[in-house]
Amino acid sequence: MQAMELTTTMPSQNGSHSDSSSQSSEALRLQLGVAKTVLLQSIDLLDNYLTSDEQLTVSSKFLPGSTIGKHLRHARDHFVLLADCIMQPPPYILSYDTRIRNTPMETSRSGAREALLETVTQLEEVVPEAIMNAPITLHAITPHMQEFQTTFGRELWFASLHCVHHWSMVRVIAGELSIELTPDFGFAPSTLVYQDQEAPLGKAKI
Repeated sequence: MQAMELTTTMPSQNGSHSDSSSQSSEALRLQLGVAKTVLLQSIDLLDNYLTSDEQLTVSSKFLPGSTIGKHLRHARDHFVLLADCIMQPPPYILSYDTRIRNTPMETSRSGAREALLETVTQLEEVVPEAIMNAPITLHAITPHMQEFQTTFGRELWFASLHCVHHWSMVRVIAGELSIELTPDFGFAPSTLVYQDQEAPLGKAKI
């Protein structure tokens, strides 16, 4: 009788685990789509809107110290740091305060394009193999050194939203250069959904 009870409960447990794993994989697939969409917006910017390397280095009048090149580099850094973190053996330790400044992508359209496409490829390789709820310890200078407990899935979404935030500042600088970008560039998905826009990030499914 006990053996029969064991065999009747096991499929349910395995099924629950399988469902959870499937949901995690689907959630990561969706978040990978969001990350790629945001990063590829910058490729479109480089290919179809910027016409010279000098435009990457023009300092903003409204955002002192800001340039388009710096924003592209900084936004990309977060994805790279997260991907590099999750590729290491656990426990996973992450810090976004690690910066690699003055890279070629800040001053060269071709350099920026290459670096951003490399990041897209890295995410395509890393994210499908990751675990949505993999625990990560985040170190942050606030300016106090502090630790926070987070997950890979949460940080992947943060990296995308952080990227959108910097694209909004790129939009400001582009405006100063009389460059008109697409209506959805630099707007958060929640804003685009609220406005019922047909932009890639304004749709419920990607």
